Amino acid sequence: MRRTWIIVAVGLIATLVALIALTAVLTPGALNPAFDTALKFTDAVLETGDDAAATALLGPDLAAWAGSNCPDGVSACIKAYIPAEWGDFVDSVYRRSIPDGPDAWDVQVIATFDEKLTAGFSGVCIYLRAEDLGDDAWYITRWAGWSSCDESNAGLEELRTRADAPNRAP
Repeated sequence: MRRTWIIVAVGLIATLVALIALTAVLTPGALNPAFDTALKFTDAVLETGDDAAATALLGPDLAAWAGSNCPDGVSACIKAYIPAEWGDFVDSVYRRSIPDGPDAWDVQVIATFDEKLTAGFSGVCIYLRAEDLGDDAWYITRWAGWSSCDESNAGLEELRTRADAPNRAP
């Protein structure tokens, strides 16, 4: 009887370890480098303010646009979109994506900010277009959003297609 319980306990522990390992391995970023690039870019500009890392993830056209339109760096440019009352950046997560051929993905990321004076603010919708530009690396070639997901034009389809999407670049 005791041996049966040991076998059951070992089996349950092995199953739990396998589930944890699968969850860690099968995250969206691990499944697709375009998603990983989108999250790395978002974290570089919002979490660490690392302009060198953020700029290295930009495609040439967006890097040129940022060079002309973001004199204080990409992080400062994007942080200017974020109202002070949203507080400090907390985290960003992959939400959804739409493929556009084999070498491009339109990715939506959701960021969370710690709203000052209340329980918190969640739901900042970010659109990032990630493309493999031929060197087996993924780059951000367009962005839009960086706005509340409560806005009527904050969905992935609106942010990726509308020329008047908030904070669109380029």
